[in-house]
Amino acid sequence: MKIVALCIFLLTYILLLSLPKFRAYVAIAAAAVFVILGILPVSDAFAAVDWNVIMMIAGTMGTVSLLIDSRMPARLADIIMGWASNVKWVIVLLSLFSGIISAFVDNVATVLMVAPVALAICRKLGMSPVPVIIAIAVSSNLQGAATLVGDTTSILLGGHIGMDFMDFFFFHGKVSLFWVVELGALASALILLWLFRGENRKVDSMSLTPVEDYFPSVLMILTVVLLIAASFIPGKPSVTNGVICMTLFLIGLIRDMIRKKDFSPVRKHLAEVDLTTLLLLAGLFVVIAGIQRVGLIDDISRLFVSLASDNLFLIYTLLVWASVIISAFIDNIPYVATMLPVVSGIASMMGVEPYILHFGVIIGATLGGNLTPVGASANIAGIGILRKEGYEVSVAEFSRIGVPFTLTAVCTGYLLIWLIWA
Repeated sequence: MKIVALCIFLLTYILLLSLPKFRAYVAIAAAAVFVILGILPVSDAFAAVDWNVIMMIAGTMGTVSLLIDSRMPARLADIIMGWASNVKWVIVLLSLFSGIISAFVDNVATVLMVAPVALAICRKLGMSPVPVIIAIAVSSNLQGAATLVGDTTSILLGGHIGMDFMDFFFFHGKVSLFWVVELGALASALILLWLFRGENRKVDSMSLTPVEDYFPSVLMILTVVLLIAASFIPGKPSVTNGVICMTLFLIGLIRDMIRKKDFSPVRKHLAEVDLTTLLLLAGLFVVIAGIQRVGLIDDISRLFVSLASDNLFLIYTLLVWASVIISAFIDNIPYVATMLPVVSGIASMMGVEPYILHFGVIIGATLGGNLTPVGASANIAGIGILRKEGYEVSVAEFSRIGVPFTLTAVCTGYLLIWLIWA
């Protein structure tokens, strides 16, 4: 049965890479095959799905949709632009702003929020928006790992090892991912300053975008506050964070419907909840539970341990940089979902705490997507926006920003995680 499970697993990954538009169907079909063949019983398949993760992602996506409609992010971007004295600082401040937003909001949604502001500024200055949008996209990817709700990979990590919102700041008495990512962001900002050192044209302040509704901003703040509060509740139900995110989204949805006396906005916001990602994750949870049940996760873990000769530093290094390279070409969600239990197995075999290895995988996988234009959804979204504006982005143009930005951020995170957690 192990050979059958391995073949299904490998075929699933091949199809996920070959058919990106059908990833959800591939994952669900693979999960169904595991159940039909008896590799995983139906009851275990349902239990394998982390419903807290699913609800957190769905609720956050919905609230972000309401927030974008309120135009508050555009207003904040306009305020920040008032602080820029020249084009160089426009690019850096917009990048930092998109990074801060993406620490709490999905990376693609962040690009969709900030890109229109960048396009308007570039039109006014008569300059190409290509480097600006690329800088915004890679910055969004970087800071997604900073908090529990910043990126799907962070939510997966939190669900796997039981991290709450505050654990991303301080975990087991040590500095956690938030501060590591922020230091990486500062180091990367210096790279952007150097790359755009010649862009010294003056920038005039722009008019402020009017905010149409402040309630979604309140909901977003409440989401963060309640997740923080839930971090301090001992023995809380496993779906607590998911219920918080879903409840606040439903409150916003109902209130929007009552305020506008129209169902069309409700349909619009529900459509913004990415069912493809949710189905993909649900299917992957079942597939991973299946290969874990037949012992494949343990086999993969033993392979890593044998390759690194039971040396923690070598395994950590291998995991970080393998994650960077792999995530440069494939979506990091299925990769991280697969590797988290593998890392737990490696740590168990070595008799060490798993956290340094978990954090290494997250740092490598989250930042690795910035090496290539197709390595992360935010990059694809940014390039799509540029294409609509009539700009085709070459690999060389993207790499000019993406490669030094990524290597700086990864090296910073790689060293800090080892120094803090080794």
